[in-house]
Amino acid sequence: MIDTKNLSGDMFGGITAAVVALPLALAFGVQSGMGAIAGLYGAIALGILAAIFGGTKTQISGPTGPMAVVAAVVIAGEIALYGSLEAAIGTIIATFVLAGVFQVLMGVSGIGQYVRYMPYPVISGFMSGIGSIIILMQIFPFFGLSSPADSVAIISSLSEIPSQINMQAVGLAIGTIATIYLFPKITKKVPSTLVALIGFTLLSVLAGLSVPIIGDIPKGLPDVHIDTLIKMDWHHPMVMVIPALTLAALGAIDSLLTSVVADNMTKTKHSSNRELIGQGVGNIGAGLIGGLPGAGATMRTVVNINAGGRGRLSGVVHGLVLLVVLLGAGEYARLIPLPVLAGILITVGLGIIDTKGLKHLRLVPRSDAVIMVIVLLLTVFVDLLQAVAVGMVMASILFMKQMGDTAEAEAYADNMEDIHESTLDTQQISEEVRPKVYIQHFNGPIFFGFTSHFNKIISELPQVRIIVFRMENVPYIDQSGMYALEDAVLALKKRDITVLITGIKKQPEAMLKQIKLIGGLIPQEQVYKDFTTVMNFISIVGKEVEYKES
Repeated sequence: MIDTKNLSGDMFGGITAAVVALPLALAFGVQSGMGAIAGLYGAIALGILAAIFGGTKTQISGPTGPMAVVAAVVIAGEIALYGSLEAAIGTIIATFVLAGVFQVLMGVSGIGQYVRYMPYPVISGFMSGIGSIIILMQIFPFFGLSSPADSVAIISSLSEIPSQINMQAVGLAIGTIATIYLFPKITKKVPSTLVALIGFTLLSVLAGLSVPIIGDIPKGLPDVHIDTLIKMDWHHPMVMVIPALTLAALGAIDSLLTSVVADNMTKTKHSSNRELIGQGVGNIGAGLIGGLPGAGATMRTVVNINAGGRGRLSGVVHGLVLLVVLLGAGEYARLIPLPVLAGILITVGLGIIDTKGLKHLRLVPRSDAVIMVIVLLLTVFVDLLQAVAVGMVMASILFMKQMGDTAEAEAYADNMEDIHESTLDTQQISEEVRPKVYIQHFNGPIFFGFTSHFNKIISELPQVRIIVFRMENVPYIDQSGMYALEDAVLALKKRDITVLITGIKKQPEAMLKQIKLIGGLIPQEQVYKDFTTVMNFISIVGKEVEYKES
């Protein structure tokens, strides 16, 4: 099951990923309300089990920002219901285990393939909302204070901060953030997050600073809480089912998006359904030992791949290294200042926010911008699952309206004059061009339902010198389609492939010019009115052409 052909690369990749994961696991554990040890337990169990049973060989799994935020909401809700963490622990563990069961069922039923239809504005608004929540939750710890439980309470309590500021805590938090961003300019061989964690913890201890710290961490191996599940009250299952579904759905999206990133970096193809099964098994294991649920972690996966990890062994090594830390360094971890963890989490939150999507907010179709903003606001101030549901419904309705409007406009234009260029068939094309040219013919709108298929086409593209995007039949492009084209062009340019566009209509052209895809990544002179005018350019290479309908 575990391939050892790339032993040294997987060992080094796993160790490096563990070094990055350690401070994040501790920070997410503290943020969740269950303590730093819960984050570490989750990283160990999920990291090992998801690596063995998952469908992405290079994936590093563990507590992530989005999952930690949802877990914190679940934990706070259960504590409010039962009165204390001790009284609620059985329901909390059952919820986390049930989330893993739901993920296994999602994988077995084949539902993983449908995640690719998630529109970009929904993902963007959701992730930016998660990033905003993480930052909001760390405002009070940044100043050395205890944080209120939710976003609304935090915002309404901001006026209380000035009279209670702990300047020593502020100094540690600012120093942590500065180190994380500036240390990579010196060297990237040592993770800046770990440098900040160790450096400012030592400073706090040696200088005797009066700041909040993590506190006691349990020693030794974790307990397995099967007896807790057996003895708990199962008379109100919906208290667990809805939060578990939220965690399962979010973990699935988080993990499969990371799987796509891993595929792009390693030129491999993950198994979506197997990945969900692996994540589910991992979250069941994490829940049973009192750990936080998690998902595939993008940053840790990228670090693993860049350090040489190519197989499942890297994820297992990552988990085992964290286990060694748990067994040997708990007494030192208790001294970590909470403001240092706040600084780490603020940088995590900033990294999760979709700055590209927000920057293009005034440039993308208005409907996409509205969906993104609404999902963001609902995520921060209402509920994460409701935010995604509302975003998906809005995206579907608006897309149907756009297609209806476009179809009416096209039908009217067709009655006025013949605006459609006749499509050259394969025989006509192959007689006039040469072997290093690939023609990609789009038939229909480029929208969120098409992007996964298009990414697959680009990843499987043979080595050519020129690719021509024929867009005569593309009436509309949405934000998901815009960014799919942008990512494709960037990937093609890395392979020294020239991209030409022909026959593009007004709406797609206007959108691509807004984000500087046309006139930036693709010079204006590489955009042709129709396919005939591009023939002279492409005739300089090869003798054959591969033609693709999509």
